[in-house]
Amino acid sequence: KKSTTFPCLKLSQPVGDFFIGVISHKVLTEISYFDVRRVLQEERDVERYLGIQRPLNDARVRDLKKYVTFYDSTFPTSIIIAVNADTASYSEDRREMTLSNIIQPTLDDSILFRHIARVIDGQHRIAGLAEYDGPEFDLSVTIFVGIDIAQQAQIFSTVNLEQTKVNKSLAYDLFELSASRSPQKTCHNVVVALDQDTKSPFYHRIKRLGTATSGRIGETLTQATFVESLLKLISNDPRQDRDHILRHQAIPLASNLELNNLPFRNLFLQGGDINIAKIIWNYFEAVKNQWPEAWDSNDRGYILNRTNGFRALMRMFRPIYLMLGRPGEIIDHARYEELFSKMEIKDSDFHINNFPPGSSGEAALVQRISSELTAFG
Repeated sequence: KKSTTFPCLKLSQPVGDFFIGVISHKVLTEISYFDVRRVLQEERDVERYLGIQRPLNDARVRDLKKYVTFYDSTFPTSIIIAVNADTASYSEDRREMTLSNIIQPTLDDSILFRHIARVIDGQHRIAGLAEYDGPEFDLSVTIFVGIDIAQQAQIFSTVNLEQTKVNKSLAYDLFELSASRSPQKTCHNVVVALDQDTKSPFYHRIKRLGTATSGRIGETLTQATFVESLLKLISNDPRQDRDHILRHQAIPLASNLELNNLPFRNLFLQGGDINIAKIIWNYFEAVKNQWPEAWDSNDRGYILNRTNGFRALMRMFRPIYLMLGRPGEIIDHARYEELFSKMEIKDSDFHINNFPPGSSGEAALVQRISSELTAFG
């Protein structure tokens, strides 16, 4: 017989009694990973009961396998499992739970150690830790004992179908509170500076928390849209960069070849956040001056100052910037304007009739700008 014992507290809520425990990642993966793996071949009981499919996402698992190796990796929220009542015993005095396998004369009546836990929520985190061999990684686990499939499905629905996810703009805004540098924090600082300076082409145009700010009119971009576009000019792996910085590991400067893809890379590594802001400011100052009607319009039909237009302009920034100067160089807005003035595209062209919402409209605008640049140079 095989068992594991761990500290645990008993809770009582309207749903009934359940337990909050602390289990090492090794033990949790041992008692639950078989259940996680089953979603690769078949539906689990909960999904079958609800009539939904929720397969394990391989890309997300790969991402989490990398994440758990980071210096400050954490899974602070509970993984939720269900166990058979016959496999669990709880000591009120010691505040400990023991989970044990059940060996019976026939295999059908037995419960193997690796079959003890059914995962209600947290399958990707468990899969991400399956091959982890770093320092001890304890996990908070919510344990429901002896609940039937209908109750498991109800808990699954509450956790996965009813809770609201944190909006991306808020997540990026929280990087302001970080004491250490990171590509995300640099991008946040640039966005805030451009949103708050009265002379900036982005003054009061950015929804800092992803939703409209009280008292403002004309916020056409979310902070997340801006940050995610800017990150692509700084880093191929922002989380890895942040992890190196937290570990006080030196990050080598980018080569000339790398700077063709990440023109702001060395500015970031050398603490040049202000210069990054100036470069972006000048580029969009030229956009504003060349197409003022489209840039300043609050008409929903215009797209230049909205997500599609902004993303297209940011995708075209790299080739335009490198056409006019070297990575890290602050180029005056007049030089961009000289280039833009040669283009045939007019204010009225930046409209959903020509560039519909979504990725197709964005791609069409990128193609239009690119073809015009190619035509004269």
